[in-house]
Order: sequence, then structure tokens, then C-alpha cells
Amino acid sequence: MTRRRPTGSRLSHKPSKGATQGPGHNKNSAGELRIIGGDWRSRKLRFPDAGGVRPTPARTRETLFNWLSFHIAGSNCLDLFAGSGALGLEALSRGAAHATLVDSSAALATALRDNLRLLDSESGAVVCTSVDTYLGQQAQQPFDIVFMDPPFRKGWLTTLLPLIDVHGWVKPGSWVYVEHESDLPAPTAPANWQLYRQKTSGQVTYCLFRVVQAAGRSE
Repeated sequence: MTRRRPTGSRLSHKPSKGATQGPGHNKNSAGELRIIGGDWRSRKLRFPDAGGVRPTPARTRETLFNWLSFHIAGSNCLDLFAGSGALGLEALSRGAAHATLVDSSAALATALRDNLRLLDSESGAVVCTSVDTYLGQQAQQPFDIVFMDPPFRKGWLTTLLPLIDVHGWVKPGSWVYVEHESDLPAPTAPANWQLYRQKTSGQVTYCLFRVVQAAGRSE
């Protein structure tokens, strides 16, 4: 999962995208992602400069995957607003059985497919479409883990969290990870989700929810 901020709302604690140089590439024409754990630990991958994409910081990823350490192996993951693929690829590196990466940018989707081939992985699928369109349909099967780090100041979580629940993208026992602005109230999660972990780093708050029962059920 990778952050894209609208113009004028970039977060001050986020480092500038690391640029890589190469023949035919101008400064800042591409970013670099480093996998921090698992089979692909320390592998570096490139992604295009498309709309201010920045990978979720290594420290945040390490915290998240520590939270999920007993649940990643063999899991089926969904990485929404995938961008560089920082979270979906990290999950595959750490033993996830499959990851679906969704992003609306054709350039980023191409880079994600290229990086999966570079990693010699057949465990990832890339879907190039808007996240609201993707979640607006009924899921064919639920995911074990959903990652979502949408562009800030757009109200995406208010719109999308209910779709994840009512359209069957998760099931009891699933995990949902979201990031939001720390200066705004936390988004309202579906009633059948339970906040498991939460942490704030600078101007970003990241949360991990556990789906405790099926959608539409009450205690």
C-alpha cells in the first residue's frame, strides 16, 4: 500500500520519494521500494512517479507485520490503492498465499506486474481500476487481510469501509488495515469490526481491525 497525497496536503513527516538513476531517466522520474522482510528481504524494486506515490515507511510496515505475524502465512490479501505495492508485495514476501493489488493508474499497474515477474512470483494479481468500482461489486470470495491507505483529504474511508463489509470482501476472522489523517476523527468502522491495534506516527494514524462477525449481524 502506498500513499498518494492530493496537492497541498502532503504530510511533513513523509520523506521525499527516493529517486533512482539510470539511462534515459531524469532525476525523480522513478521511486524505489525496498522489501524489509521475508523471502525477498532487501530486494529493491522501482515504480514510476505517478501522482506523488510514496511507499508506506519501513518502520510502519514493520509494526504492521509484527501485528499480523501469526496471520500472514497462507493468507489471501487485498491491497487497495496499491501504488508501489509496498504492503501487498511485503505480504507475499512473508508467506501470503496470494495478493490482489488494485490501483487505478495504468503506469503503476504495469510496474506492479513487471515487479511480480522480476520476483518470479505467480502469487500476485494486478487489477487496474478505481477502488470504489472494484469494491462496488459483490466479492466472489472474502479476503483474509485487506490493506487500505487511500489518498488523504478525500473522504475515501467513509465511502469504502461499508462496501468492504456489505459486499462480502471480508468474513469473520479477517483483518482490515487502514491509515487516516491523525488530525481528523477516526473513520467509523462497521459495527461488526473490532479495533485491534492503533498507532500514530506524525500526522498519520494507522489502525488494524478484526472482523468479529458477519455483516449485518448484531451482538
